[in-house]
Amino acid sequence: MPTSKKTSKRILIADDHALFRHGMAALLNDQPDLEVVGQAADGLEALQLARDLDVDLIVMDVNMPISDGLEATQMVRKLMPEVKIMMLTVNDKDETLFAAIKAGAGGYMLKNADADDILEGVRQMLAGQAVLPPQLATYLLQEFGRLARLPRPADVPKEAFGLTTRELEVLNHIARGKMDKEIAARMGLSVYTIKSHVRNILSKLHVANRWEAARRAGEEGLLDGRL
Repeated sequence: MPTSKKTSKRILIADDHALFRHGMAALLNDQPDLEVVGQAADGLEALQLARDLDVDLIVMDVNMPISDGLEATQMVRKLMPEVKIMMLTVNDKDETLFAAIKAGAGGYMLKNADADDILEGVRQMLAGQAVLPPQLATYLLQEFGRLARLPRPADVPKEAFGLTTRELEVLNHIARGKMDKEIAARMGLSVYTIKSHVRNILSKLHVANRWEAARRAGEEGLLDGRL
């Protein structure tokens, strides 16, 4: 007897390659807790379908016609901030990585990832976690390190953001790619406390997710430079 999809998470796939869309849809629909409710061939169609279909997550290609994934992500984040967005790329040194994070994407995955990795990433995204494969994390952290070594803006002291000493410590761990459980273990705090600190950090820096927080921290000289 087939498993009911009544409580499954609703997913939209946006990619201009029909073969990839159908393959991704088949992978996700085969899971009892996931359901692909729509497919879009460009960013504008993705925005329209996201509004009509009440989706939980959009799996979004970066490069699409009419409106690309970055533009679509910005529009979705503005109109439907509760919708989570996972960006897809074919290149592990994609120069759009920072732009995608700035636009509000909460996850970034390579198109050639294994099926199990894709499914894990999707579920992590739906659970509220930031998703970044090791290849992209290394590249991203190198860029954060470069930003951290730049001269700090003289007119933007750390105190300007209202971050506490503990929040700055958590922020530095975030910029090193550490997730909540690992940060909690390193700092001797509960995961619940770390999650609370992360929420405060995002609010004070006016950013949508932890990767954007790390990028902002590097730009503003809030990191300790030992990445």
